[in-house]
Amino acid sequence: MVVNTDKCIGCTLCKQDCIVNDIVMINGKSHVKNKTCVKCGHCIAVCPVRAISCDDEKDYSMNEVKEYNIEEFSINPDVLMNFMKFRRSVRLFSKKDIEEEKIDKIIEAGKFTQTSGNFQDVSYVVVKDKIQVLRKMVLQTLNSQADHLLYDKATPSQIRMYANMWKDMYKNFVEDPDGEDKLFSRAPLLIVIKSNNIVNGALAASKMELMINALGLGTYFSGFLSRAVNFNPEIGKFLQIGDSEELVACMVIGYPKVHYKRTVPRKDVNITRL
Repeated sequence: MVVNTDKCIGCTLCKQDCIVNDIVMINGKSHVKNKTCVKCGHCIAVCPVRAISCDDEKDYSMNEVKEYNIEEFSINPDVLMNFMKFRRSVRLFSKKDIEEEKIDKIIEAGKFTQTSGNFQDVSYVVVKDKIQVLRKMVLQTLNSQADHLLYDKATPSQIRMYANMWKDMYKNFVEDPDGEDKLFSRAPLLIVIKSNNIVNGALAASKMELMINALGLGTYFSGFLSRAVNFNPEIGKFLQIGDSEELVACMVIGYPKVHYKRTVPRKDVNITRL
């Protein structure tokens, strides 16, 4: 980070807001030592005169920086709450393809989600052309695992239900690969979220889901894919999951073929106040 001392007014806001104490005041002007800086960008965002910038234009382009204005950056809290209440996990999709600009918007929502230590260690796999290849690998894996689970008398009834479902899904795929799809619901797009830190990946996925719904699309999270990755390392290789990475989420995305009319009730939350 660099400071334009001609612009700096010495307000000390950047110094106060620096969580890693990497900013000092010299002759009434701020100075970034760049010794403990994690490039979180707080100093850039808080400076009232835009005196601070990043000297690493390759990875941190200042062209992405936008000035705050209330019309474009504020959301009515009641509208936001209703928007979140109205979201549903969508499993009925139309055949309409998803525009690349909308895919870019979804990824951008993940990109600008906070990460611990500003590691920005979340990455994405966009699966479009090879959905059927991935589907076959997952169903073969789940079918094989189902045999072990159904053979084991200690397998809980809930897991047995899933095992029988996996076998039916694989049988249907073998009989007609282009037929019924209980795994990915014939969706045209999958986005797999990977990260070294599960919380970082989960936060990104949560923000991405909001963007997906704002774009008029629908999604659900495929838990079966996550299970299959644990059973079969070849799927992890196919998705290019690194040794230090974990598959955090798989978002199945498409244009909804069904339109919901209202929100749904939920149980009261369990709150502990200390």
